[in-house]
Amino acid sequence: MVTRLLDLSAVRFAAVGVFNTLLGLAVIYAGMYFLGLGTAPANAIGYTVGILASFALNRNWTFGHRGEALPAFTRFLAVLGVAYLANLGTVMAVSGKLGWDPYVAQALGVVPYTVISFVGSRYFAFRR
Repeated sequence: MVTRLLDLSAVRFAAVGVFNTLLGLAVIYAGMYFLGLGTAPANAIGYTVGILASFALNRNWTFGHRGEALPAFTRFLAVLGVAYLANLGTVMAVSGKLGWDPYVAQALGVVPYTVISFVGSRYFAFRR
């Protein structure tokens, strides 16, 4: 039963990740194309929208968290910060230290980001 729930939450987490990535990109592109925003402001708005969507969907749908939203959101942002640092460390190590192609390094950086985001969300941000 526990394994089944973990599997379902992992699938839901992945689905939310795909959705919020596409949503964030759509907002970034719309901001640049329709609103004439520069790359950095459009990116900041797109990431903000993606993070908010990720929080809402993961809290309610993926993990069914019923605790207070604000403390959960603070923990969620902390998890994302740690995940980002792991991503950046991986990218820098693989491209800089190992000399691998930076595009490959970016793709490999997704792995620790995703694992840390899932585990941190499940057991820390949205703990029961």
